[in-house]
Order: sequence, then structure tokens, then C-alpha cells
Amino acid sequence: MQAYVLEKGKLHVTTMPEPKAKDGEVIVRIKVAGLNRRDLYIENRVGVKDDPLILGSDGAGVIEDVGAGVTDWKVGDEVIINPSLGWDQNSAVPPEGYEILGMPDDGTLAEKIAISAEQIEKRPSSFSWEEAGVLALAGLTGYRALFTRGNVQRGDTVFIPGAGSGVASFLIQFAKAAGARVIVTSRDEKKREAALELGAHRAIATESDWAEELKDEMIDLVIESVGAATFNRSLQVVQRGGTIVVFGATTEDVVSLNLRDFFYGQYNLLGSTMGSREELREMIQFCESNDIKPVVGKTFPLTRCSEAFQFLKENKQFGKIAITM
Repeated sequence: MQAYVLEKGKLHVTTMPEPKAKDGEVIVRIKVAGLNRRDLYIENRVGVKDDPLILGSDGAGVIEDVGAGVTDWKVGDEVIINPSLGWDQNSAVPPEGYEILGMPDDGTLAEKIAISAEQIEKRPSSFSWEEAGVLALAGLTGYRALFTRGNVQRGDTVFIPGAGSGVASFLIQFAKAAGARVIVTSRDEKKREAALELGAHRAIATESDWAEELKDEMIDLVIESVGAATFNRSLQVVQRGGTIVVFGATTEDVVSLNLRDFFYGQYNLLGSTMGSREELREMIQFCESNDIKPVVGKTFPLTRCSEAFQFLKENKQFGKIAITM
């Protein structure tokens, strides 16, 4: 089969052996996989190793084979991959041994994948293959950050720095469906316009003076993923007693914090990452109940995966990037 791998420090499409289903596993023929910013960092995290690693965390496809002991799934079932490995029930933190698909295990940027039957969910019938293939990681990340950790309430104002990411495209839709007011930022005017079309109530330029722009807003919750470049600016605009949830850091991940201002302001600072299978199922149900669809900003074939990586690296996308097999 064809797959996109990291091998000896280089990313490329190559031929890999087809996987075989072990006990409790299924073989899924992938129709569409999704790129995530996480994929960009694996090369640096893994380093130079001889054994090829198939990248990718998101995917959707059709079950082609089932291993011994699998009773809930059959050949021909259409499924999505849950990349949150070994986290079943919602909890304050992931359980011991928790991993994300795509490192160290082989991921979804391949024509087939062998995966535990516990790590698949039925493809929502209202989702296209492209939408299903990019759903899980970004949707689950946004859902946990906004609802489980951020505890968003109807009437809240939610501020999201960086409107173009896949998670942000979910957050905008989730927050609006929950009855919140949504404000986003972007350097790109077209992305600000796209965010407004998606449901954001305001979209301001990243380089603007946020404190001035938002002086008449009462921001209850900030969902941060940019990092050092925006963290203190976000803290400046959230109202006293408000909450910042951090799920990523695309710029530097070390920030300086004025602790006196922080504790006098009675702020809440929470971390978040991915989520449980329980939350994934809640997220899928929330999407179906509120007619929320993943935003597929660009689609590439597997043979052009390196081009897709560069597209993501340059932040050209609004929403998710899909890879077709």
C-alpha cells in the first residue's frame, strides 16, 4: 500500500506492507485522512530513525477485515478513526499510557490502517467522506476545551485568537450553537470574513490593539492555542474572574506572567488536550443535533502530501486540510 512516512529524517510517499488485523483489531481502508498541526512537529520529535513511521491522526474509511474477538463491527461498515488512544471515560486528565495516533504508532496517512475496534466510531451519515476524515482530532480538542474545561454558558462571550485553524473553525460553530457571543482574530482579512460567515459575531485584526478594540466587550472565556505571541494580550482582555483555556502553542510555549496582576484579577487558567471517547461521542452528537460540519479548507491527494504539509506550515488554510487516498 501507499503511505506518507517519516523515514531516516525525510518525509515522503512510499510503499509499505499492508497491515494485518490482530485480535481485537479491524483493518480500515482509509478514504480520507486529515492533517493536523501536530503532524508538523513529529519530524523534530522523532529525529532520524531507520524504521519508517506513517504519520497522520485523523481518518475515515471502510472496514475491510476484522480480527478475532471483534463482534460489534463487520466488513463494509463506514467508520471514523478516534486518534485519542486509550482514553475511554471523561476524566480530569488522560489515563496513564495515553497516546495520540500517529506517533509512536503508525497513523492514517496510508491506504489502510490496523487499529483497535475500540478506536472507531460510526461515520455520521450526514458527513461527506472529506468531512468525516478531518473530524476527530480538531473537533474533540475544541469540544473539550470549550465545554468540559471552559464550561461555556449561554450568553458568555468567547474570544478565540487565530481564526484560521481547524480547531478554531469548530470552536466558532460550537460556541455559537451553545448560545455564546464569539470574537476571533486573524492577520488575514479573508480569514476574518470567513469566520464571520461561519458564525463569529466579530473578527478583529491580530495586529490591532485588542484592549482598545474590545474595551466595550465583557469577555468571559478565551480559548488560546497561539502561545507566547498572544497569551498576555489575551489575559489583558479577559474580564476579571474570567477563564483562559490553553490547548496548544504554535508560537513559543514559554510565557512570562505577572503573578500579582493574575491573582488580583482572580483569573482561571486551565490546560486542555484532545479528549476521551465519551467526549468524542458527545461531540459527534452535538454536531449532528446542531447541523455543524467540519470546514474542509483544502483537499490534496496522498501523492501531494508534502505540498499539503507546506500549505499547513504556511498557515494558508481556513479550516481543515483533507488528504484523499
